[in-house]
Amino acid sequence: MPVLIATPTVVPAAGEPPKRIAEYVGRVNSKTAAVSIAHMKSPQGWTEPGQRPEFDEYTVVLAGCLRVEHEGGSMEVKSGQAVIASKGEWVRYSSPHPGGAEYVAVCLPAFSPDIVHRDVQ
Repeated sequence: MPVLIATPTVVPAAGEPPKRIAEYVGRVNSKTAAVSIAHMKSPQGWTEPGQRPEFDEYTVVLAGCLRVEHEGGSMEVKSGQAVIASKGEWVRYSSPHPGGAEYVAVCLPAFSPDIVHRDVQ
């Protein structure tokens, strides 16, 4: 039988200034280890530490612009665009532009602090 996810769980976020992560599906809200789906809103100026995760991450930008730095440079992912970051690849996300960014991220397997491998600050 289908399972209704009535509300997300707001989970702590890395980076400054704080962003909002509303997890709908994942290890916290639905106890799902196979995939996580989260709606995120990051303010202008937000940046997080770089990471080399053990999951693939698929991100669709709904509004604003998300900067994605990688070992080969960086890219600006704008509203209506998407980006795929493969597991084992170093990336760093930020929202430097006015209005920040709103996006949905899907991680396979589900996001976990234990497998994100953030850079030491």
